[in-house]
Amino acid sequence: MAKKRLSIAIPASVVSDTPHLREKTAKIGLIGRAAAIFRVDEIIIFPDAPGSSQNTEANLVSTLLSYLETPQYLRKRLFKLSPDLQYAGILPPLRTPHHPLNRQIKELRVGEFREAVTLPGTEKQTLVDIGVEQPALIRDKDLAVGKRVTVKVVKWDGKVVEVELADRDEAPFYWGYAVIVESHPFSNILRKRGFDLAVATSRYGSPFANIAGEFVERWKAANNVLVAFGAPSQGLGDIVKREGRRLSELVDFVVNTVPMQGTETVRSEEALFASLAIFNIVLELKK
Repeated sequence: MAKKRLSIAIPASVVSDTPHLREKTAKIGLIGRAAAIFRVDEIIIFPDAPGSSQNTEANLVSTLLSYLETPQYLRKRLFKLSPDLQYAGILPPLRTPHHPLNRQIKELRVGEFREAVTLPGTEKQTLVDIGVEQPALIRDKDLAVGKRVTVKVVKWDGKVVEVELADRDEAPFYWGYAVIVESHPFSNILRKRGFDLAVATSRYGSPFANIAGEFVERWKAANNVLVAFGAPSQGLGDIVKREGRRLSELVDFVVNTVPMQGTETVRSEEALFASLAIFNIVLELKK
C-alpha cells in the first residue's frame, strides 16, 4: 500500500499583511510548526498576484520554511548568510524525529536514521556530517560535496560510524516536509500534479460538519492529498477567478473549517492550525 502524502498549498503573499521582517519570520515559523505537527509532507508556495514582488515574497517564505525544517546541526553548512535569515533565531524548534537532540557519537544506535550533509572524501567513499563529534562514512559512494541526504546507521564499532543512503520514506516516523516554489498559477498546479483529493479552505465553503462523512471516505481512499489556503487579502475563490476559473470546479471540496467565526478575518496561520487539527481528529475518530 502506497504511503499517503499530505501537501498544503499557501500563496506567496501569505506574509504580505505583516510589514516587518521579524514579524514575517515569526508568522512563517507558525506555518512550519503547523506543518510539522500535522505531518505535512510538502509545502507548495504558489503565485497569487501579478507583479515582480511575488518572487521576492515566495523566496522569503521558502528560505525560512526550509531553514526551519533543516536540523540545527546542518544549517551552517547548507545556508549562507542572507538578509532573509536576519531574525531566524526567533523561529521555534520543530522537535521532530529528524531533529535529534543527541549530539554524542556514543549514543548512536544501529538502524537509526539521520539527516546528513556530504563532506570531502575519496573516490570510493564519502564522509557525511550527521551531527555528532566525527563524520560518518558511506562506503563505495563518491557523492558531490554539500549535498543533503538521509542516511541510516549500519555499523558503529566504537571507532568508525558507517551509514548508508536511505529514502526518507523508509523512516518509520514523520521525517519533515519539502518546500516547493511553483511558478504556475494554482489551477495549473492542480492539473499538473493530479492529486487524488484536493481540498480548498474558504469562509464561503460548506461547513465541515455538513460534508464530514463523504470527506472522510474520500480522504481514506486517497494517496496524494492537497489542502489549499488563501491569502491575507483574498481567498482562493478570488485567486482562481482571476485565472478565469471557478474554485468549485477545480477542487473536490471547498470547506469552511471555522464556521461562525467571531472575528472579521481568520489569518493564514490560524486557518492552517484550525483546518489541519479538525481533519486530523475527525479522521482519527472515524478509523
